[in-house]
Amino acid sequence: MLDIADELNRWVEQGRDFAVATVVAVGGSAPRQPGAALAVDADGTAIGSVSGGCVEGAVYELCRQALTDGETVLERFGYSDDDAFAVGLTCGGAIDILVTPVRAGDPARPAAAEALAAAAGGRAAALARVVRGPADLMGRALLVRPDGSGTGGLGAHPELDRTVAAEARAFLDAGRTGVLEIGERGSRCGAPLTLLVESSVPPPRMIVFGAVDFASALVRVGKFLGHRVTVCDARPVFATRARFPDADEVVVEWPHKYLRRTDVDARTVLCVLTHDAKFDVPLLKLALRLPVAYVGAMGSRRTHLDRNRRLREVGVTDLELARLRSPIGLDLGARTPEETALSIAAEIVADRRGGSGVSLTGAPTPIHHDTAAQAAQRTGAVA
Repeated sequence: MLDIADELNRWVEQGRDFAVATVVAVGGSAPRQPGAALAVDADGTAIGSVSGGCVEGAVYELCRQALTDGETVLERFGYSDDDAFAVGLTCGGAIDILVTPVRAGDPARPAAAEALAAAAGGRAAALARVVRGPADLMGRALLVRPDGSGTGGLGAHPELDRTVAAEARAFLDAGRTGVLEIGERGSRCGAPLTLLVESSVPPPRMIVFGAVDFASALVRVGKFLGHRVTVCDARPVFATRARFPDADEVVVEWPHKYLRRTDVDARTVLCVLTHDAKFDVPLLKLALRLPVAYVGAMGSRRTHLDRNRRLREVGVTDLELARLRSPIGLDLGARTPEETALSIAAEIVADRRGGSGVSLTGAPTPIHHDTAAQAAQRTGAVA
């Protein structure tokens, strides 16, 4: 539900009762991922989406019913081509939908309300909700803050809340939404429970180094993709708010000095558009040793080869150089700043989602890549 937090938080502040339907599991080529939500208030107003249109009507009615009877339900919608009048997905996939009433006096409301306020305010928090298990636990919620403290509760066993809080913090650290399998008494003890853990984290950062004409277009695309965008350049005549009105921040400073003092994390993307050795070399030497998601640098292939030579001369290893996306972007035949920004953004998305960058027409690759499961396998987390 946190993907529609802004509007739901307003509903909470207005004291409205509502029911929220959340995608908790997907199979095959499903249109939305876990965490996608549709909510309906007591007046019948609906916001959000769980399927892009295929099953919205049926889910809307489930929400209306949950508001009436106060019951949490889990419903599966699958492929419906065999019956033209059936409610289902036309894409061939399947989705499990958890429908939870959020009404005054409901035990899950305080945790849900705090999670929505955190998400709407750009603060970090994780919301864990029971989606499969004993009937008396269905829909229960626990809000977990970055320090491990929480609001709400999941069951009668304190160890369950402690275990889930620890697991939810791991989800939060990774900025990930996913499913957690656990026992009713914590760890693997007791009846099995399945929980959906939704993470609310501040927007990922995009730092654009080089206040050039291509940077303005990239800032706009970065904002469209949901990044908090910073433009950094050492030249005050170019790095101005007037030239980059869409940026969240414009910094006049030598790029490597700014990068050394600013906060980055595993979701941060760094785009180096300066293609000037006096800026690029000290900046990339630092950037390629940071735990960020993406480092790309603009320039011709000739510039790329010269840049790599200079980086090796200052001690950058071949393993570190292998992280560098240069020349930056996918091969779209881009010419204009806007087309180039699209090329860079496409590479960032493909890198984040595990895409190949090839045309889907005739390709044997899946349309949607389960990068969360891949990450969980790498880290040993439960997905």
